[in-house]
Amino acid sequence: MTKYGSDALLERMMTFHPKIIDLTLDRMERLLAALGNPERRLPPVIHIAGTNGKGSTQAMIRAGLEGAGKSVHAYTSPHLARFHERIRLAGQLIGEDALAALLDECITANGPDAITFFEATTCAGMLAFARMPADYLLLEVGLGGRLDATNVVDRPALTIITPVSLDHQQYLGDTVALIAAEKAGIIKRGVPVIVGPQHPDGLVVIEARAARMGAQVYAHGQQWHCFADRGRMVFQDENGLLDLPLPNLPGPHQIENAGAAIMALRVLGVGDAEAAVTRAEWPARMQRLRHGPLIDAAPQVELWLDGGHNPAGGMAVAATLAQMPTRPTHLICGMLNTKDIGGYLRPLAPHVTTLSAVSIPGEAATLPASATHAAALAAGMKAVEAASVLDALRAIAGVDPTARVLICGSLYLAGQVLRENG
Repeated sequence: MTKYGSDALLERMMTFHPKIIDLTLDRMERLLAALGNPERRLPPVIHIAGTNGKGSTQAMIRAGLEGAGKSVHAYTSPHLARFHERIRLAGQLIGEDALAALLDECITANGPDAITFFEATTCAGMLAFARMPADYLLLEVGLGGRLDATNVVDRPALTIITPVSLDHQQYLGDTVALIAAEKAGIIKRGVPVIVGPQHPDGLVVIEARAARMGAQVYAHGQQWHCFADRGRMVFQDENGLLDLPLPNLPGPHQIENAGAAIMALRVLGVGDAEAAVTRAEWPARMQRLRHGPLIDAAPQVELWLDGGHNPAGGMAVAATLAQMPTRPTHLICGMLNTKDIGGYLRPLAPHVTTLSAVSIPGEAATLPASATHAAALAAGMKAVEAASVLDALRAIAGVDPTARVLICGSLYLAGQVLRENG
């Protein structure tokens, strides 16, 4: 067993490549070969790509499979509080000793060669998933799809593409069609693909790729439909109709994510649809915080946390707020400087009383609070700057003790809030 803890090994892995992101599969294939090609010994893989909704869809599929008594591995990124969240083995987060040993094994096998952090840690995940039996592996793409480190599985059981929109344009292209082409790179020959709601430009690209690969398409609005009706959720495909509870994950967009998850279960021929929508848990996606130091600082405030960070994420949060009971709503917002902050904030403006702008401590790529403040003013919001989330929360509670407060704008900010709030 390694004498080093996982934190030290992960920090070391950050130094193995001069870039955080460098999209290619060459380094993955080299290291996986050195490790004995664990990607060839995985349980049946459900591979999930998309701009928004990947994590929520994965969480609902996992809940549905586990509700039917199946054991499920899951791989997701980024993590919020601890790296261990990225690797779930048969329902449990990977333990510290197991993670450290796997990371050490990958470092040794890689030797002096360049490899990115995500590539090396994905190889560690592949080792873990290959060595422990399970019925399924839910594999979430990190960035894009075609050249993402997870795209080394030749024959998954199923692929899923959740809604595609503009994000990471510096890596994936500056149009929905170009980004959709990268996401569609996970579609494999003869393997069914579930397609969530798409912009028409993206859907054309996805369907063309599927046709070239002989992959059966199950697309939202065509092969399946899902919608809210009188406080329930209705799912329908060619095999019939399901009358289900609304998803326990908040927001109208979760109905469409639930539909993709249920369609996946129907294609696989296994799973509990009701468990999928009622038992799924996914932190920092319109998550209500009910205890911890932040609640202690403002006990009457209705406190929420969301990690959405692109224009589509802003629209989803806005739609969620619009369905909530009327209440003064204040944002505490921090974002990265690589994101379209104006596109994120504009749909939120009609639903917000004030915005408190914060920087994300410890993040080199944080957008300064002053820039977030300026963007909020440009979006038509009343805005102030705050030194921290806690300072902002106290200031809001001092004026409006029973307000609704949403901490938002970044998964990195959300992760910090979850760590500090316990």
